[in-house]
Amino acid sequence: MTAPLLHVTDLHAGYGKAEVLHGLNLKAAAGSVVTVIGPNGAGKSTLLNALMGVLPARGHIAYRGHSLVQQSLEERVMQGIALVPETRALFASMPVEDNLRLGAYRQLRLGAKNSDASLERVYTLFPRLRERRRQLAGTLSGGERQMLAVGRALMGQPALLMLDEPSLGLAPLVVRDIFATISALRSTGVTILLVEQNARAALEVADYGYVLEMGEIALEGPASALASDPRVIDTYLGAARAKAAA
Repeated sequence: MTAPLLHVTDLHAGYGKAEVLHGLNLKAAAGSVVTVIGPNGAGKSTLLNALMGVLPARGHIAYRGHSLVQQSLEERVMQGIALVPETRALFASMPVEDNLRLGAYRQLRLGAKNSDASLERVYTLFPRLRERRRQLAGTLSGGERQMLAVGRALMGQPALLMLDEPSLGLAPLVVRDIFATISALRSTGVTILLVEQNARAALEVADYGYVLEMGEIALEGPASALASDPRVIDTYLGAARAKAAA
């Protein structure tokens, strides 16, 4: 059996003395989309920040068969791990294309001559960004900012792309486009770890899912199985249906 690209065991992380994650276990196969759903405060963003090296953590994080525990955030970036945070963290006073080219830092450090090929791939994936390439990032719509944040991460050609609440604050039609893009990325071979409160959309696009509650994995399984699990339906999907009907 092929080893997973990412294998997390007994992960503990938090803020100061306040532990948020309590012995979490998680796997992501290469080329798959894995989602982590759960309520606010469950520890979803904490998980991504711990994996990225933003937060200190205890436990074992294996990436491509090697431990990340002693590696810094910068070293993890150079290993091919990228995080698109909930805040998007764009340079608002810089044009779209400059924001994108900054994302090519890893590839240039690895010896790429320039970032034009990566830029063209991102523009093919997000034609709107090509149209807005000279526009300041701070003047973009919410959906365009999310496209730019994902595009910038892809400029480094990561093997593992982690997305923190990509649908947050976006209109339903824009959310649909973002998740269509996530689905399309699967064919490029990138592994996606998706943290998302929109459980229905996340489970529709994912191969495997985890339900995180109070810092622990409450349920896990193939995304299609979770989508039909009565507890998931009652707690997450039922609420989504009621909201949609309102």
